[in-house]
Amino acid sequence: MSATRLTLASVAVAVCLLPLKPAIAQDTPLPPLPQASTSAEDLPVLSNEEEWRDYLFESAQQQWQNRQAIEQRIGAEQFGDTSPEDWAYQALDDLIRRYDCLQGYPDNTYRGDRSLSRNELAAALNACLQSVERLLAEETGEFAFQEEWEEIQALREDIMSSLNTLKTRLDILESQISSLESSQFSTTTKFNGEVIFALSDLAINEEPRFLTRGTANGAELFGLTDNDDARLVFGTRGRVWLRTSFSGRDTLLLRLTTSNLPMFDDANELTGRNIPNAMSITGETTQTFNLGQNTPTFVTNNFTISYSLPLDNSIQAHVFASGGIWSDFVPTLNPYFEDYDGGNGALSLFASNNPIYRIGGGAGVGFNVALDFLEPFLGPSQLTIGYLSGSANASNLGGIFSGDYAMLAQLDFQLTDRLAVGLTYNHGYHPSNTAVFDMGGLGSQGVVGSAISNTASSGSTIPKITNAYGIELAWQISDAIAFSGFFTYVDAHAPAVQAGNYEIWTYGAGLAFPNLFKEDALLGIFAGAQPYVAGFDSPTLTFRNNVVPRHLEIFYRYPLTEYLSITPGMIFFTSPNQIKAGASIATLRATFTF
Repeated sequence: MSATRLTLASVAVAVCLLPLKPAIAQDTPLPPLPQASTSAEDLPVLSNEEEWRDYLFESAQQQWQNRQAIEQRIGAEQFGDTSPEDWAYQALDDLIRRYDCLQGYPDNTYRGDRSLSRNELAAALNACLQSVERLLAEETGEFAFQEEWEEIQALREDIMSSLNTLKTRLDILESQISSLESSQFSTTTKFNGEVIFALSDLAINEEPRFLTRGTANGAELFGLTDNDDARLVFGTRGRVWLRTSFSGRDTLLLRLTTSNLPMFDDANELTGRNIPNAMSITGETTQTFNLGQNTPTFVTNNFTISYSLPLDNSIQAHVFASGGIWSDFVPTLNPYFEDYDGGNGALSLFASNNPIYRIGGGAGVGFNVALDFLEPFLGPSQLTIGYLSGSANASNLGGIFSGDYAMLAQLDFQLTDRLAVGLTYNHGYHPSNTAVFDMGGLGSQGVVGSAISNTASSGSTIPKITNAYGIELAWQISDAIAFSGFFTYVDAHAPAVQAGNYEIWTYGAGLAFPNLFKEDALLGIFAGAQPYVAGFDSPTLTFRNNVVPRHLEIFYRYPLTEYLSITPGMIFFTSPNQIKAGASIATLRATFTF
């Protein structure tokens, strides 16, 4: 219910309707007005008829003077901002003429529309009540006042009856509102969608070249690059979400993604290596709109079904039947750049979030647990744990527990309103012909990182076991500037074929400038090193590569309407696929959301 604005005009009307004895309770009937005394003991003691005549004359004269004073008072017309057409004019005029208890401002205005404070209300009521009591004491014998008293008493009874009726109606209305609020939720499905139009071009030397890619057992190792398919492309990606809730606290999610834009596979693509593997394609060039277009080597889950519900006030559970990824329920702490692989954040998957979240995906479960006991020391804190398997629905590929899987645990600490830190651990198993950073898609090509970081030194035909340790940080420096970054170390082991151990490193940091030049616009600058392998050690092979594949990305999202934004951007690669031959991608992206 909205509050009614109390004005001086409304107070003037209300005062006219008030009972004349303020000490009487609201629901107590008013006593009758005291009549003129007729008791002999109350009459003055007068010795003769002449004294009686003088007494009656003086009383009549006093009453006549009071009447004259009332009639001669200047009423509401003394105020320059009132007129007889005003709805409260008569009430204001009566209060001034008859009771002389309201005053205006020194500039002869009343300002009836001005809001009234509680103190001003108390002072006005007190002045009017005192004036009424004084007049009653002086005029108790005047029948006009008796008639007015009876009119006020009758009016008060009518008002009290109306108020009681209104109170009954309000009680019924409040009961109906409470009933509606307790059962207001009904099963609801919400539909959302996103469509991306993208124009993108990879710039790289297209001539086949033998280039060094490290050393093997101390001897320089060369690879033949094949970049003959670097061309300007234009295409689209569509994504739809159906979110259904049955209780208001749970969510059933269906997500479908499709694209006709395969990622650029010609960023120093290697062929003819001396170690077993027919082709080596980097995942560094993957942009968000490439998800949804699968190839023989690049495979992602493009259909997601999940159900989320609270187990109690501190635990949220998530069940994925298909296509789950860690960012669906794990805080990635990369605001502005992270758009959950959508079209309004960073261009590349690498700049969107820490590559540790690209290890694993598929079907499984996850839990968010609030750590309330840490809040006094570290701010709002949370533990997130989960298990996802890319082969959960395929018994011939190992099923839920014997095929591709990853287990993740993360602690998040909201240290201040502007600073958050995350600590992440991810353990994964990647069977033969799958990549480390494949989001559970069971493809031999990763969505981020160099080829060797995804396939180990013997290529994709061997299984890999990984233990990844990451840290994430998000800092809102000011309303106009935000900083975020991550660092991840992966201890990897190849147990068969070319058995051995290797380490994967990756790190990155970005500056975001939200609302730059226009509300909802975003300038993003992100730099770092995509996942790379500096060395591989086995009984028969010692591999070294000190080339770091650095990544620099700049983009600017400009909203044209509430539903459409355009994002031009550039991505620069110093050494894609850990080969010293630079490349760049220019992209113009248009994103429709509905």
